[in-house]
Amino acid sequence: MQNLKRCRDLAGFFLRAHSAQQLRNSTPLASGCSGLLSLRWTSHQGQDYYGSRGPRFRYIVTGLVAGTGVVLAYGLHQSKGEQAATSVTRAPSLPVYTQEEVTKHSSIDNGVWVTYKGSVYDITEFVAIHPGGDKILLAAGGALEPFWALYAVHGQDHVLDILSEYKVGILQPEDCKKQEMANPADPYSTDPPRHPALVVNSSKPFNGETPPSLLTDSYITPSALFFKRNHLPVPQVDPAKYKLQLEGLPEGTVSLTLDDLKSRFPKHTVTATLQCAGNRRSDMNKIKQVKGLNWGVGAIGNATWSGARLRDVLSFYGFGPEVAAKARHVQFEGLDQDTTGTPYAASIPLSKAVSEEGDVLLAYEMNGEDLPADHGYPVRVVVPGIVGARNVKWLGKIVVSEEESKSHWQQNDYKGFSPGTDWDTVDFKSAPAIQELPVQSAITWPEEGSTVDHSMKEVTLKGYAWSGGGREVVRVDVSLDGGKTWHVAELQNSETGQKPGPPPPPGRAWAWKLWEITIPLPEGAQELELVCKAVDSSYNSQPDTVSPIWNLRGVLSTAWHRVKVKVE
Repeated sequence: MQNLKRCRDLAGFFLRAHSAQQLRNSTPLASGCSGLLSLRWTSHQGQDYYGSRGPRFRYIVTGLVAGTGVVLAYGLHQSKGEQAATSVTRAPSLPVYTQEEVTKHSSIDNGVWVTYKGSVYDITEFVAIHPGGDKILLAAGGALEPFWALYAVHGQDHVLDILSEYKVGILQPEDCKKQEMANPADPYSTDPPRHPALVVNSSKPFNGETPPSLLTDSYITPSALFFKRNHLPVPQVDPAKYKLQLEGLPEGTVSLTLDDLKSRFPKHTVTATLQCAGNRRSDMNKIKQVKGLNWGVGAIGNATWSGARLRDVLSFYGFGPEVAAKARHVQFEGLDQDTTGTPYAASIPLSKAVSEEGDVLLAYEMNGEDLPADHGYPVRVVVPGIVGARNVKWLGKIVVSEEESKSHWQQNDYKGFSPGTDWDTVDFKSAPAIQELPVQSAITWPEEGSTVDHSMKEVTLKGYAWSGGGREVVRVDVSLDGGKTWHVAELQNSETGQKPGPPPPPGRAWAWKLWEITIPLPEGAQELELVCKAVDSSYNSQPDTVSPIWNLRGVLSTAWHRVKVKVE
C-alpha cells in the first residue's frame, strides 16, 4: 500500500512537471570529450523529438501508478522503436562549459546541472519526477558517476535515454582529463578520493558523514558512504612491506606481516556498527557552542568486518594467566602521524580484548573487500560496541600493558563532563576515557524543515537505533507531537527483502537496528515535531533534552532526536 501511495505521488509530479515543461532540442547521450558531433532526433514530419514525448510520458506515469516495471519497460521499448524510425540530422554544436560554470548550477533556484561522461545536463525539471526523490540533488553541480556506481539500475539503456533528453552542452576537455596533481608540500595531497555525497565537516584532515537521506537506505552501509573520521593524513602503506608489531608478551617484540595475519589465524566476520563519539554534536551546538566537528546524525555506520581475532593472535604469541595478572590494557598505535612523528593511538581494557565474546578483530576486510584507505588499509582494529575512537586504523603496533595509552586522544579527549564544566575548569584526568557508548537513535527521514503532503493522510518515518556494549535495541518509540503521544516502530535487523536475522546472543548485539513506521497525520496539523527515542536490553533510554547532557566537547549527544516538518 505504501508503495502505491508513493507511486501516486510520483505520478502527480510527472503530470505537473510535464505540463509545465518547456520542450527543447535533444542530443543522444555521448561523451562531450570524444569530439563527436552532437545529434538531434527528428520525426518524419520534421518535428523535434521533444515535441512528441506524450506517449513516452504516458508509459512512465502508467508504470508508476500501476506500481510495476512491466508497463514502464514496455513503453520505453516502444519509445525506442519510435526513435529508431526517425531520421538523424546534424544540429549546431552545443556550447562548451567549464566545471566551474557547472558548479554554479547546484540548486533549484540556479538550475540543477550535472555532468556524465563529459557531457553537461540541465536536469532542473527532472528533479520533481526523479523516482529516487530529491537525493538527485546530492549530485547537483557535479558528476553523476560516483552516485550511479552505487545504484547499478542507472546504467540501463532507458535511463541513459532519459538523461540524453536533458543535454545542454559538453564539458571542456581540460576538465574532463584533469587529474589533481600531488603536492609534495601538502601532507594531505595523497589522501584518497572521497564520494561527493559525503557531508564534509573538514577537508584537512578529512572528516565526512553520510547524508541522512542515504544513511538508512541499506542495513549495511556502503564503504564509500560510511562516515570517515580522520585525525591526521591518510598514510600510504605498501601491503608487501607492512609489519604489525606486538609488545608486552612473553616472546618479546613480535612482527607480523599481512600474510601472517591471513594465513596463521582463522578468518572471522562480524557485523558491527561504529559510531563517532561526536555523532549528533550539532544538537549540542544549538544549546551552546562546543569544541569539535559539527557532526549531524551521520557519523555512524554499519558494516561487515573480517579478519583475525585479537584474542587468537595474543594467545598464539604467549598471552596467558601470568600476563593477565599484570596487564590491564591493550594499546593500539596507528601508522598515521603528525608532523612530530607522533601517531594516533588509543587503548581498550584487556578484558574486552581477550574475551571470547568480545569479538575484537584485526580486520583486513570491510564489506567483503580489502579495507579502503580511509578505513585503515591494510589492517585496523575493530572493537564492537566501543566508541569509534578506539577502533584504531592503519594499525602499526599493539602493546599489552599495565597502563592505558598515554596518547592525547586517550587522556585529553573523548571524555564526558558536567554541563557546568568549562575550558577554564576542566580536568581531563578526572574523567574516564569513553569506551562503551550509551543508547542512541535518530530520524533520517523526513529531514528537518521538509514538507509533508497532507493529502497523503499519513507520514512515514525512518531512522536507526543502536546501543554500545553489545546491548540490543529492543524498542524505538516515535512521536509526531513532540512526545505527548507515542507509537512503536518496526525494527529491522537485516537487509530489506531478506528474512529477519536471528536475535544476537545476549551481550553481543554489535549491529544497529533500522526502524520504520507510518502514522496517520493529526487532523488540522500544520507543523509536526517528530521525535524518536530508543530503549536497549538493559532498559536504558535516551534523555528527553540536550541541556542536562551538554558538555564542552559535545560528545555523547544522545537526547531524543527531534525533527520539525511542515504539513501542506
